[in-house]
Amino acid sequence: MSSRWGLSLPLTGIPLPAHRDLVRELPDLGYTDAWSAETAGCDAFTPLVLAAEWAPQLRLGTAIAPVFTRGPGVLAMTAASVAEMAPGRFTLGVGASSSVIVEGWNGGVFRRPYQRVRDTVAFLRAALAGEKVSADYDTFSISRFRLERPPAMPPEIMVAALRPGMLRLAARLADGAITNWLAPTDVAKVKAELKPDTELVARILVCPTTDKDAARALGRLLISSYLTVPVYAAFHEWLGRGEVLRPMQEAWARGDRAAANAAIPDRVVDELIVHGHPEECRERVSSYVDAGVSVPILSLLPTGDDPVGLVRALAPAR
Repeated sequence: MSSRWGLSLPLTGIPLPAHRDLVRELPDLGYTDAWSAETAGCDAFTPLVLAAEWAPQLRLGTAIAPVFTRGPGVLAMTAASVAEMAPGRFTLGVGASSSVIVEGWNGGVFRRPYQRVRDTVAFLRAALAGEKVSADYDTFSISRFRLERPPAMPPEIMVAALRPGMLRLAARLADGAITNWLAPTDVAKVKAELKPDTELVARILVCPTTDKDAARALGRLLISSYLTVPVYAAFHEWLGRGEVLRPMQEAWARGDRAAANAAIPDRVVDELIVHGHPEECRERVSSYVDAGVSVPILSLLPTGDDPVGLVRALAPAR
């Protein structure tokens, strides 16, 4: 069992303020970490500010904040604010995100993602250390920026990484790598691109239900939505699933979502979505740790059952 056990917040269907009692309970349940994501729901930082107040024992992290959807200065200010709320307990996870989120949902330009992530990490290192930054990076220029409230303890910075180039960048310039949408058997290939001591955080989709058909149906919807996005399609091509996922991707490109979902084999769903009885799910998450994941983040999928009860049931065995 990992010495760290994370939960992705907020839970689906529960308003942010209603998380208070559960978050306060998490350390007693054995959870050590609360991590947030940012797609089209809550922003990545507000849930962590609340968690910092409700459960000051928890380690907090963003997985991830996109580097294209905020200016570098705003990203530094936001990170500094959370770091002030949770000194020594906050990790800023940044990443390129995807063209869907950056361009389709935010009206930005998804261009040269590797370089943008690299430049943002370099800027953040200097800015969060309280330095006055004037620099011409490859993807943006900064003139005389200095945080008015630099954190007493700058946060660790991690990089979302799927393939070798970004994984090596994370190992070289950041404090660790964050990944998702992988099976336990994929961890070794990811780890091979990192330094031996590089921390690896993984968001793991968990659907705690014994209704296998329902879990697989939900898994197919998620797989077809995500693994048709170019960055994830390329990731799974590299992992070796290119051929088995090609029928899904071709059906999706034709606009036939039903055929895309039907083309996903059961074994792919079972590899990428943790499902079953909560105890089985907990053991499967532990297999990611055994393979080399430093911090598993349980991302709870809706099953129709009480999500708070499921969080308790998925707590690490002690």
